[in-house]
Amino acid sequence: MPVLTTIPTVPATALAGAAAKAAGPACSLQRTGSLWQLGIEAQELTTAISQLAEQLQSDDDDSRSQALAELEAALMAEEGNKAALAAKADATCWVIEHLRGQASYRQQQAKRLTDLSRSDAGRADALEDSLVLVLTRLQPQATRFSFPNHELSSRKSSAVEIDDEAALAPEWLTVKTTTQPDKAAIKEALKAGQQISGAQLLSRRTWRIT
Repeated sequence: MPVLTTIPTVPATALAGAAAKAAGPACSLQRTGSLWQLGIEAQELTTAISQLAEQLQSDDDDSRSQALAELEAALMAEEGNKAALAAKADATCWVIEHLRGQASYRQQQAKRLTDLSRSDAGRADALEDSLVLVLTRLQPQATRFSFPNHELSSRKSSAVEIDDEAALAPEWLTVKTTTQPDKAAIKEALKAGQQISGAQLLSRRTWRIT
């Protein structure tokens, strides 16, 4: 009697997984394209790109190279799919805009904190001047004051104050000469075809996200 051999059925998902492995490593920024997942994937895509952007600032050369390679691979993987490429490029633009907005905000905060610091220092100096004025009026000959938790001490120094610089004789003046390239004139000369040793005209293309 012939022996019947049962061949196990391989699930379609397993076949798909095997095919994906055979095709090479998967990119972490891939999109499935299912309509109901687009919103979730857009958020995940932006988050993934943000993480890679942070990795680009790493002090480790290997980490920066890996992040850059993955970003490039994510975009190049969709070379034949304009919609997916546009989605990834758009998500990257969102991250760039967010980082630049954050940089601008932090710059404003830094200016605000600098102004507050300058104001605090000014008030402290004014308060110290008032305290010294009162104490030295009470004890004109004192050079040091001791308190329960602090000590106010002084030291003598000398400094030159110039009342009228124009009235000084030339022997008391120092001459400082500074030079810098006249880039505007050099640019026009190079554009006219003139050869200038030590200078060259470079053409650059500036990109801007709008």
